[in-house]
Amino acid sequence: MLFRRQDRAPKVRPPETIELALEGEVVRVAVRRHPSARRLTLRVRAATRDVALTAPPQVSLATADAFVQRHRGWVQARLVRLPENVPFADGSVVPLRGEPHRIVHQPGARGTCWVERDADGVGLICVAGDQPHLARRVRDFLKRQARADLLEAVRRHAAALKVEVGPVTLRDTSSRWGSCAADGALSFSWRLIFAPPSVLDYLAAHEVAHRLEMNHGPRYWRNVERIFPARRTAEAWLRANGAGLHRFGAE
Repeated sequence: MLFRRQDRAPKVRPPETIELALEGEVVRVAVRRHPSARRLTLRVRAATRDVALTAPPQVSLATADAFVQRHRGWVQARLVRLPENVPFADGSVVPLRGEPHRIVHQPGARGTCWVERDADGVGLICVAGDQPHLARRVRDFLKRQARADLLEAVRRHAAALKVEVGPVTLRDTSSRWGSCAADGALSFSWRLIFAPPSVLDYLAAHEVAHRLEMNHGPRYWRNVERIFPARRTAEAWLRANGAGLHRFGAE
């Protein structure tokens, strides 16, 4: 009699964490195993306000733990320097296209969310409706603004390069501001609406240019600079300020 050996599912390593005690609170450090890692690398991520350790597969958890404990002061210093989160709440100030706007709750007003200016010319994001819906309405409003700006920029740059693009989707990614798939589908972070318009415009040009070159070689950058000559200025702004965009309306 022949017996067929059942296929076994590959073993999945359970999530690993290290607890780090910092001045009265415990921070959980996520351990991420990477096959190409050659050393332990500790990172405090401003976008997600968490701590992660990248480790080679063969390094024991005890060794990783000792490494993290030795760098307790380094982690504490960087966590303290992170800017405070700004909720979507009445009175909060958030940037819209790079310009500060104050959120104003107007429960008795009609509509959902709109922009006004006060007597001093200060930008306001006005929100109608009940308090429990305020944050969601602000978020939805900002996403609509981001979509409109990105669609306009994508169309303009695609026409300049004489390329076709696929659907445009918006996400809340922490590591990439945009992406271009092989089929031409584009994806962007809706948080670009917080940045100055030139930065959003650059990201649109960056991803549209991938329709000609799916790489970052010299020809690719020539195409980018042909439709967006000030790309280095936009890149410098993102390096200096990009991580801070994730603190607005963080959940």
